[in-house]
This record gives sequence, C-alpha cells and structure tokens, in this order.
Amino acid sequence: MGPWWGVRVCAAALLVSSSAVGCATGPSLENRGQVTAPPGDSRHLSIGSAGFTESELLARMYAALLGKAGYGTDILTVGNRELYEPSLESGQIDVVPEYAATFADWLNAKTKGADADPVASPDLGTTMKVLRNLAGPRGLTVLPPGRAVDQNAFAVTAAYAKQHRLQTLSDLGRSKLPVRLAAGDECVQRPFCAPGLRRTYGIDITAVDPKGVGTTPAKQAVQNGQDQMVLTTSTDATVEQFGLVFLADDKKLQNADYVVPVVNRARAGSVRVAAALGKLNSVLTTEDLARLNQRVDSWRRLPEDVASDYLRSKGLL
Repeated sequence: MGPWWGVRVCAAALLVSSSAVGCATGPSLENRGQVTAPPGDSRHLSIGSAGFTESELLARMYAALLGKAGYGTDILTVGNRELYEPSLESGQIDVVPEYAATFADWLNAKTKGADADPVASPDLGTTMKVLRNLAGPRGLTVLPPGRAVDQNAFAVTAAYAKQHRLQTLSDLGRSKLPVRLAAGDECVQRPFCAPGLRRTYGIDITAVDPKGVGTTPAKQAVQNGQDQMVLTTSTDATVEQFGLVFLADDKKLQNADYVVPVVNRARAGSVRVAAALGKLNSVLTTEDLARLNQRVDSWRRLPEDVASDYLRSKGLL
C-alpha cells in the first residue's frame, strides 16, 4: 500500500458525534472563524471527500502528497457540501477539494440567502477573487487552482458532428438544427443549460429530455438518435464509448469550475501545505481527471490505487 498506510476513511456521522474514535475532530463549531489567527500547520490533517469518484480521487491524491510532506492524514467521506463545509470551518475537516465557481455561488447563497444572485463567472480570476472574499471571513483559505476543470459540457454523436461540420456550440447555433437535449429536468430553467444555449449560442432547443446529467440512458438517447445532444461534464471519460464527442464552449457560457483546494486557515493555512498540494496543480489536467474517473468507474479499480499510480507516474511520490 505504500503511501496509503495510515489513511483512514470515516463515515459522515462522525462529524456530528462527540464520541467518534480515531478521527481528528478539531475545535468546536463555537470556536470557528478565527480569521485573525496566523496560518496553522497542524501535524495531522483530515481531508474531506464528497463521496463521488472524482472527489474521492482528489482527496486520495491530497492525502498522499501531504503524507509525503510529513503530515499524518485521514480521509473523512461526507455526502454533501451542507455537511462538510461547516466541518471545514470548525476544523473537523482541514482540507477539501472544491470547484471554484460552484463553491463561490454556494458560499454566497449561504451568506446572503438562497435567492442571492450568482457571483461566479466564466473568468477564473474574477471567480477566484469573489471566492476568496467569501471564504476568508469564514476562516477558510482558497489555494491556487490547477489546470483541471469540471464543468457542464455538451456532446453529440461523432457522426452528427461530422455530417453538420460541428466542432463548437457556436457551429451548432449557426446550423439552425432543431436540438432535443438529454439532461436533468432542471435544465429547463438553469441559465447555463437550455436558456443559456438559446441566448448565448442561438441553439434551437426544442425540448429537454429529463434523463439526467451524463447518465447512461441520456447518452444512449443521443447515441440512438432519440435526442441530438446530451448534457454531461468535462471530466466524463465515457462519451467515446457511446460514439459521442464534445462541442467546445467557445463563448464560455459555463462558469470557471476549476479544481481548487480549500483549507481551514488556522489548521492548514501554512506555506508547507500549499506547497505540497500545489504540486498537483502543475500536472493534473481535465483530460487526466477524466481518465482517472474512467479507471474507477469503468475499469472498477480502487480510487486509492488509481490515485497512487497517477502520482507515481508524474514523479510526485
């Protein structure tokens, strides 16, 4: 197991249990938000995972890099942001892999209410500035983003793209082709889905087929011609298996959902932590992340093995 010795996965319930054994708990919620405290450098750090494949892979890579830098680590698997973000503020979790635009809008809604206007944008610099301004008062530090981005992406069959000479979403808009879109039912109203495709690209979305985001039935519906395009994500490595290709978001409709490490400043805000995690930023691309997801989801390999093999292949372990 090599660098994975000592990495422990704990259930979400431990985050709310004072009797949990074996997982670092940190300060209580009453003591959170020590914004003026100097950046901390705790010897043992808990890394949060949101429980889906990509988050688990990132958490495993974070744990390995921090382990090599001399930190003890454990991994806390938590089902959703509503649970792990307060735990990050409190110090029960020290490090979490996040997505810049999504986390900025989530923190903004938490601060200003669910009806608050979105603050993230397709521009990474603008999004990072807003995110850091929202995270700072909560005792959180947002480290530099890497090259990998996981955002909404749209795919059509390779044959359809070739027939109509499509490489970008702008090409599809100019074609004036009627498009039935396989997506989640929320796509009807979300500004980055059907309304945005119509407004930004002039795409004739005739209907939204509610088969889910990037699900097998959604991709099969496009593969068999029932629908013309599917909403999935940029790190979906299975599109080729269905004979699909991505159309480039050339006008940047989607927000800058770059992978960013977020840390509890009082416990993990040190230069050493930033340097250890920053090593991943220089190598991990969107394409790499898609391939890693594929090895877990399609090849049924263990996330810890996939993460370790990747880091070794890049000379980081």
